[in-house]
Amino acid sequence: MTTLPSLYISHGSPMTAIQPRRVGERLAELAKALPRPKAIVIATAHWLARQPHVGGATRPETIHDFYGFPQALFDIQYPAKGEPALAARITELLDKAGLPTTLDPSQGLDHGAWVPLRLLYPEADIPVVPMSIQPQLGPAHQYAVGRALAPLREEGVLVIGSGSITHNLHDFRSGYSEEREAPYVRPFIEWVERKLAEGDVEALLDYRRQAPFAERAHPTDEHFLPLFVALGAAGEQAHATRIDAGIEYGLLAMDIYRFDGAVTAR
Repeated sequence: MTTLPSLYISHGSPMTAIQPRRVGERLAELAKALPRPKAIVIATAHWLARQPHVGGATRPETIHDFYGFPQALFDIQYPAKGEPALAARITELLDKAGLPTTLDPSQGLDHGAWVPLRLLYPEADIPVVPMSIQPQLGPAHQYAVGRALAPLREEGVLVIGSGSITHNLHDFRSGYSEEREAPYVRPFIEWVERKLAEGDVEALLDYRRQAPFAERAHPTDEHFLPLFVALGAAGEQAHATRIDAGIEYGLLAMDIYRFDGAVTAR
């Protein structure tokens, strides 16, 4: 079986589901370029827990975890099947890596999962297992989670981290737009791209201290942390490919990363 890459996807606003813009084009292109996975595991910035949680539902519901948006968004369903056997396999891998994990038999797909998956695989015909993020445990923990998941890539499973390469929703009140970008966005995303190209994992794990404008780009960690799940799943010699999907509202960078690399030994 072909070894799959891992992905980090900036999912943007829930409106991305009905106004996909450039990220929709890039994800459609990516889906055509990838071998078809037999299943997907997606670590989403909108499911937070104190330790890893894995969704084991047979039919995960589509969660509309937002308000104040058009009814058309609430009408969307993403009826992908779950994969309880894969959820159990993930739990086994994480437990073996010393990362105690909880299997949740009822967790559905929040918009951090179904919005990008709807653009990648609109037929919803690939089983999906969601995973939580642990923001209080930091980047190194999420990288370790990704490393534990690396063997799945040889088993036909696509490992995805879903967040946002910049995520400061407070700045929606600051008047930024496509014509007037927030000044911190490009320096931050360029630093991330450079460090990934250099393979400087230590600097990335220490991004809070080393990246320019880190506090402005991410007042809280949860939308950046899924990057480390995807990076860790690609192994020590990961090759990162940045896919530029634009900057929305002048402050949400929509970068996608594809990580190719050797699989960590079982």
